[in-house]
Amino acid sequence: MSVKSKHILIIRLSAMGDVAMTVPVIRYLNKQNKGVKITLLTRAFFTPFFNEFDNVNVYTPDLKGKHKGFIGLFRLFKELIKLDIDVVADLHNVIRSNVLVSFFRVRGIKCVQLKKGRKDKKKLTELNENKTLFHLKTMHERYADVFKKLNFSIDLNIGSKVAKLEIPPHFKKEFNSSKLIGIAPFAAYKGKAFPVKKIKTLVKELSDRKNCKVLLFGGGDVEKNLLENIAKDYTNVFSMVKKGTFEEELRIISNLDVMVSMDSGNGHIAAMYNIPVITIWGVTHPCLGFTPFNQPIENQILPDLKKYPLIPTSTYGKEHPKEYINCFETILISDIVELVNIYTK
Repeated sequence: MSVKSKHILIIRLSAMGDVAMTVPVIRYLNKQNKGVKITLLTRAFFTPFFNEFDNVNVYTPDLKGKHKGFIGLFRLFKELIKLDIDVVADLHNVIRSNVLVSFFRVRGIKCVQLKKGRKDKKKLTELNENKTLFHLKTMHERYADVFKKLNFSIDLNIGSKVAKLEIPPHFKKEFNSSKLIGIAPFAAYKGKAFPVKKIKTLVKELSDRKNCKVLLFGGGDVEKNLLENIAKDYTNVFSMVKKGTFEEELRIISNLDVMVSMDSGNGHIAAMYNIPVITIWGVTHPCLGFTPFNQPIENQILPDLKKYPLIPTSTYGKEHPKEYINCFETILISDIVELVNIYTK
């Protein structure tokens, strides 16, 4: 590590899953580079992700107020430059972060930006039935590459233990002595969200397991009502939506024995605590690089690609042929249950 490169500004103004993916990378960065100080530019809501780090300060921009637009970003830059930033790691690489980076570069501060592999992702998501799938670097590897170019040492292949957080007191009696199975069946787009019928079948299959509790995760009133309606039929199934603070939810996730998730943020949150994650993929695909951190290929459950050869149809699951929403019908609940069995013996 360069002697002068000690205070890093990390820019990650993005969705929950993207920010969660930075956590294991920062953990490795800290362990392999002593004396590093980090200012992380992100949303205030994500602050609990970084509670484990004494050297990480979350700086929250007001992008709809005083930091809005070009002038607002210049105002934000003037605030950040006062923190004596040595280098900038832009893990977002969008117009807003590009503007900030240009300001820092004018001041002679070294900046490295994330390479997203847009060209390869575009090739992989072409609606071509004869396309050949190839695996891109994971987002975690792309993040690590940014720090390497800033002259920091970082090796994601070295094992790292993560301590479980304490279960909140009001959940301890219910959850402390049980195997905990998490299910997060929703995603930002329908092309990545598990159909309700499939959710109900999966919950039913897992509900009769001795000494196991099934915890359902989601967000918003629609998901809350749906999951509570499912959970009410079982004594050992619980909806966790709006049952506590976000920090309390993270504490519970850190104690799971396994998380069943879609290609979505909850899977990345579980993975950042080294929880085994079983990912159910819809119209997206692991080849695009968004597999949760350090999860084996065996834990990736995909639709029948012979019946749906255009998968992946988009990077984030927003675009897909209308009939491809049915790809989930080729995913067997028994395959998911079989994997859950491995982690809940």
